[in-house]
Amino acid sequence: MTVTEIAQQMVNVLSLGSMYAMLALGLALVFGVMGLVNFAYGELLAITGYTMYLMTTNGMPWWAAVLCGIGVAVLASLLMERFAFRPLRNATFLTLLFSSFALATVIQNLFRAFVSPRTKGVEGPEILGTAVQVGSLTVGWMSIVTIIAGAVSVVALTMFMRGSIAGISMRAAAADFSTARLMGIRANRVIALAFVISGLLAGIAGVLWVSRTGAVSPAMGFTPILKAFIATVIGGLGSLPGAVLGGFVLAASEVLFIATLPAAAQPFSDPLALLLVIGILYFKPNGLLAPASSERA
Repeated sequence: MTVTEIAQQMVNVLSLGSMYAMLALGLALVFGVMGLVNFAYGELLAITGYTMYLMTTNGMPWWAAVLCGIGVAVLASLLMERFAFRPLRNATFLTLLFSSFALATVIQNLFRAFVSPRTKGVEGPEILGTAVQVGSLTVGWMSIVTIIAGAVSVVALTMFMRGSIAGISMRAAAADFSTARLMGIRANRVIALAFVISGLLAGIAGVLWVSRTGAVSPAMGFTPILKAFIATVIGGLGSLPGAVLGGFVLAASEVLFIATLPAAAQPFSDPLALLLVIGILYFKPNGLLAPASSERA
């Protein structure tokens, strides 16, 4: 590879890694506070996408559809917590896990029944399909927007978790939920806030995902939730810095194999990336930045 090609692939890693990091952060945040791996999290991206589809097909401008999509994702995440997971607060891990699978299936079938079982196109601004020349590099505006959105999301969440009372409460709850409750932290409020932030990250990632693919479908959340879960496992379940690191490690492995494998072997890029992940977990079974074990609600 030439220096230009390496730099081009680094841009691809930053763009894809930013997407995975946002997805993994939302998943890790809920797991850290509640001990729940929410496999219905991917459906929040589908909710965002279908909201944008319905808004744009009814004449709404794209920026308004984006705001509506993110807002509906936040509301849907909050409703998930209130009606699907709060009644199961003291249930076992497996009960919560299967409940999230069931919820994902229900949402997918609602889209199939009331919207369409087929893939629908969502048109975005033409500029997102263009690129800008930076020296010898050709960088797409979609990549630039994704990198900026990812950086802003990570920095904003870090500042919130470290500099606000609500963020410190969430960190305390993630470290030891029982002790945090004894100190006056309200469980319902902290968990609901975690779902709100998770929904916000899913909404932003959903906008970027739909803008990148230009389409929505009932099962479109499967790939994002799978990538997010793999990234959180790489970094260490419940670790927010680990979620970010895991997202970029996963992106780097995927880009590496796509860039180096011959055309005939391209279909094996994802399996090879997963083999690399397995290799990482062999030496670090709890993840690269695994948090200390904690007791949760």
